[in-house]
Amino acid sequence: MSIFEYNGSAVVAMVGKNCFAIASDRRLGVQLQTVATDFQRVFKIHDKLYIGLSGLATDAQTLYQRLVFRHKLYQLREERDMKPQTFASLVSALLYEKRFGPYFCQPVIAGLGDNDEPFICTMDCLGAKELAKDFVVSGTASESLYGACESMYKPDMEPEELFETISQALQASVDRDCLSGWGGYVLLVSPTEVQESVIKGRMD
Repeated sequence: MSIFEYNGSAVVAMVGKNCFAIASDRRLGVQLQTVATDFQRVFKIHDKLYIGLSGLATDAQTLYQRLVFRHKLYQLREERDMKPQTFASLVSALLYEKRFGPYFCQPVIAGLGDNDEPFICTMDCLGAKELAKDFVVSGTASESLYGACESMYKPDMEPEELFETISQALQASVDRDCLSGWGGYVLLVSPTEVQESVIKGRMD
């Protein structure tokens, strides 16, 4: 078993019309044994920028703390929040810095940039960025997430439809992966509001 699959995970981000959604499963496991069913994988950087970290849970928490530290330094120096594109470059540089002993994480970054333009990207554990205009996925359920998102995604979805689409895609995908699941956590961000929801899994 790969170290990336040790705890199991599923993270997806999707773009709508001037909004985005980022979602993750809630299971923390040790291989096939479930340890917790309320594990956090999506973290807030600031009001319009979030990061989802799939992979090894301990590395995800360590990496998040380092990123918060770097962002606070940036806020002190620049007196403004970091743009999503800048933050993606920061994450990429931080991961590549540790390439000989990497963090076993695959980040998914989602935010609203200039003129509330949604931005999403993912990268591997060495910081190689993959930009997209529709959706990005990572984690042990990534193959089934790709399939579900490809079939359900439509461009320029309104916030309500985007929330429904990402929720259905996540639930359909984790049902096909025994290392992730146990419900989901969905975050919908538009210029005017942030909507958080916990969706129950079929086992609850």
